[in-house]
Parts: sequence; structure tokens; C-alpha cells
Amino acid sequence: MPIADAALKLPHRPLGRGGPSVSEIGFGGWGIGKSMWGRTDDRESMDSLRAALECGIDYFDTAYAYGRGHSERLIARALKETGARATVSTKVPPQNMEWPGHPRARLAHVFSPEWVRLGAERSLRNLGVDSLDLLQFHVWRDEWLKDPLWPELAETMRALKAEGKVKRWGASLNNDDPESGVELVRTGLIDSVQVLFNIFDQRAADRLLPLCRERGVGVVARCPFDEGGLTGTLTRETRFEPEDFRAHYFGGERLAETVARADRLTVAVVGPKAETLAQAALKFCLSFDAVATVIPGMRRATHVRSNARAADGRYFDARELAELAKHRWVRDFYL
Repeated sequence: MPIADAALKLPHRPLGRGGPSVSEIGFGGWGIGKSMWGRTDDRESMDSLRAALECGIDYFDTAYAYGRGHSERLIARALKETGARATVSTKVPPQNMEWPGHPRARLAHVFSPEWVRLGAERSLRNLGVDSLDLLQFHVWRDEWLKDPLWPELAETMRALKAEGKVKRWGASLNNDDPESGVELVRTGLIDSVQVLFNIFDQRAADRLLPLCRERGVGVVARCPFDEGGLTGTLTRETRFEPEDFRAHYFGGERLAETVARADRLTVAVVGPKAETLAQAALKFCLSFDAVATVIPGMRRATHVRSNARAADGRYFDARELAELAKHRWVRDFYL
């Protein structure tokens, strides 16, 4: 089967009201950007991208900040070489390069209209397209809606749409606060939100997901594996390269506690619906109908194929989700 037709293999969901139909499993492009994930081989990354297309994955999430456009360019190359069709989302980084967004930051220092337009033009070149499927703010605070510059930014968003350079707008919300974009959702100016959502950090299900379902805003679930904590592959002896941000993320006693909690989860979720903890982590996100797609990072083709198998329609019901709610563990290891 030609790669261009492979998307028929995976279940699809609409990315918000009137949005494109996207595969339930998407491809998170941070890990292939050659930034913050230790040593990365472009050949291995390309193999993973091709495997994703062959499995029917047709939603790819990237950002300029992932290697100063390196991830964008790799995805563009994979699509060009295979002739495959896919929805690609990318992100404008905050001008002050601060994650998470600070509530006291001025919009002029984060997403000035000129900076957002520059970001759109830059990503258009990196992706080799005339129009971006989805352009997201790479961080967000609802406080910025009250900034004097917000009306001008909103007009720039409308203008870029009218010019055909951006088809849809979205926001990638702060790691530490899934409700940092609820008022942005209410404006009607965005078509999707990307939010940290996994079995440990389930806060997005409390308020954000119901609101997005009500407003027809698509939800992209990121970090389903808690940066590796929910893959079932970490042990107390796992060590990361110094340039890998997980050396900090799982530093000190964090790794031991994560492994202990993951072990307890494995006993609870591995069974008829999930062969592994990793598959259960993906199925958890897809158990919520507000979620359009979930985007694990996948730097190896074997991981791609295993993750794609999780999209089989056999997800957790309300009773099972209530049991999984007992495993909530809210913390911010990014700090």
C-alpha cells in the first residue's frame, strides 16, 4: 500500500469542530529536534518518521524551538520524500524564550504581533509549504488577554488566516497549569489546545476537556508518557546523558518515586485492554472523547509501531477511569 493511502489504517478523530480528521496517535517531534534529548541520529529519526507514515499516523506536532527548526525540516523532508499527506502543527516560541509563561510578562515581550508574523513566515519556510495547517503559541497565560496589545495580536491572527498563511490557530498550554488557557478557549479565536495530560497528571480532565468539548475546540494530549515515567522501561538504575533534560527531570529521589508509582500502575492497568504500561498510558488519553490525538515522542521505529497498536478502540470506561484517578500525582518536575 502506498504511504499516501496508509492513513486508512488508524482510527481518526476531528481536530475540533470543522477541523481536519487526524489519527488518534500523532507524532511528537520534540525528540527529533536535536535539542535537550541527548544524542539524536537524523537517520534514526527519519526511519521513525517513515514508520509513522507507514502505520497510518498523519498528525505531526513540531515547533521552531525543537532545534531551531530542525524538527520542522525533518518532518518536511519525510513528507516530501514519501509523497504522504499529513496535518502538521508547529509553534511560535515565546520571544523571551521563557517556559512556562509568567503571568506578569508583557505580551510585547512574549508574542508581539511582529514576532508572531515572523514565526509564521519562518515555519512556512522550514516546512516548505504555503500555508500552515495549525500554528500554536508555544506557551500561554490567560492574563495576556487583558494586555493592551491583545487586540492587535488578535487582528494579526485574523490577518494571517485571511492571507492563507495560517489555516488554524492553537495554543500549547503551560506544563504546570492546564487551566492557563480556558479563557482563550472562550474567545473563539483558537481551534485547538495542546495540554500535558497523562495518568499521573489528570488535571486537564477536570475543567479544560469538558470546556473544549462544549466549544468544539480540539485537544492534543502531550506528554502521555510523563517523559518516560509511564513507559514501564525506567528502573532505579536508569541514567541519562548530562545534556538530556531528563537527568534533571528524574534527578534526586524523583526517579525512585516515579518507578515505584509506575510499578503499581502496571499491576492495575496491564491486562485485556493493554499489553504494556505504555499502551495503557496512550489508551488513557484516548478514553476521553474531547481528545483528538495523543502525541508521544517516538525516536525509534519500533516505538512507533508499538504505540500505533494502542489505537484499537478498546479504551477505558468510566469505572476504570475512576480507578485510575486514584493514581493522580500532581507535581512539576520541569522546575
